[in-house]
Amino acid sequence: QVHLVESGGGSVQAGGSLKLSCAASGYLDNTQCMAWFRQVPGKERELVASVPIKRSGRTYYGDSIQARFTASRDNAKNSVYLQMNSLKSEDAGMYFCAADLVFAGVARCGGSSEDYVYWGQGTQVTVSS
Repeated sequence: QVHLVESGGGSVQAGGSLKLSCAASGYLDNTQCMAWFRQVPGKERELVASVPIKRSGRTYYGDSIQARFTASRDNAKNSVYLQMNSLKSEDAGMYFCAADLVFAGVARCGGSSEDYVYWGQGTQVTVSS
């Protein structure tokens, strides 16, 4: 079992920045990737970024995610982060951290919510204009 706790959300004015954190605990031996998803009411969760945590590799960003967002990891802390700059109103939503469960190496971290088994409770991001 993997337990994920997000933090760092809040309310910010357009143009501002936020840094989200996700700390993982529990049995992580079978976790290869962690990811950030965003969800707004009435829509499905969409990928923000997926990060390989057991090997060096590329971080993938969702199609709608611009270069204003940067995901990173700290293996020593079992944590991933999402730095969000120049925030816009359309960036608002509930941001979830997720972790997968795999028993072999993966060539690329999944981009769908179905690729992830463990989820945090989410942290709300509000952007006011």
